[in-house]
Amino acid sequence: MSIAAKIGPELPMLRRYARLLAGSQASGDAYVVATLEALTVDPSIFPAHLPARQALYTTFARLWSVTLPSAAFVNFELAESQERNLSALTPLPRQAFLLCTVEGFSPSEVATILDKSTGEVAALITQAGQEIAEQVATEVLIIEDEPIVALDIEAMVQELGHEVTGIARTHKEAVEAVRKRRPKLVLADILLADGSSGLAAVNEILTSIDVPVIFITAFPERLLSGEKPEPAYLIAKPFQADTVRAMICQALFFGGRAVGAPATAAGDVGAAAGASAA
Repeated sequence: MSIAAKIGPELPMLRRYARLLAGSQASGDAYVVATLEALTVDPSIFPAHLPARQALYTTFARLWSVTLPSAAFVNFELAESQERNLSALTPLPRQAFLLCTVEGFSPSEVATILDKSTGEVAALITQAGQEIAEQVATEVLIIEDEPIVALDIEAMVQELGHEVTGIARTHKEAVEAVRKRRPKLVLADILLADGSSGLAAVNEILTSIDVPVIFITAFPERLLSGEKPEPAYLIAKPFQADTVRAMICQALFFGGRAVGAPATAAGDVGAAAGASAA
């Protein structure tokens, strides 16, 4: 089987991971394209002895650390301050944490991907958890029609020290909640109680405020179709608590600011994080 045939089914999830590291759809996709181009030029960099998904992420990780960042920065003309922030927020601890909690790799698989020992990976994940715990509090709107799921998400958000501004079950309730109190982060499902669309609700919200959005859905394939725009932050149901925590950390850095913190230029990453086709 060719490399292309092996990795084809794995590309949507790699694109999601790349967007988390890069902070936007455009930059994340550029990293993936650069990886595919490198494989075309030199197929020997693909560790064929590993399972296809692990081999693809291993190739991506090696190229990311050596050549990809500078190329993406040039292509998308990120400001110098954004480049510094990106470098600070994508160290090995964050990569290890995301590979385990978001991408679902075991610690031993992460060790192979990052070329580290399992002990080093454990230390990296611990360090990342400490960084996440240090994130300052913010205000969060939850758009979710399943009461038990909404309560679970609310508990996780509050555990992290954030305040829930409201729980909306429909498009109308979501828009009204934002009118009453503007959140700094939105967690949204895509299918709501009255048959309305969480996507449409988010798109309407984004016309009035600039806020990062994390989609939590049982239908991730509807948001990873390859059509633009797509969300940078996406969690598939059923989800792990650590996955939600990791996504919140990423979204707050790349797409918003903490409560009480001075506003800073966020470029286009806030819109890229939340944008999605209705």
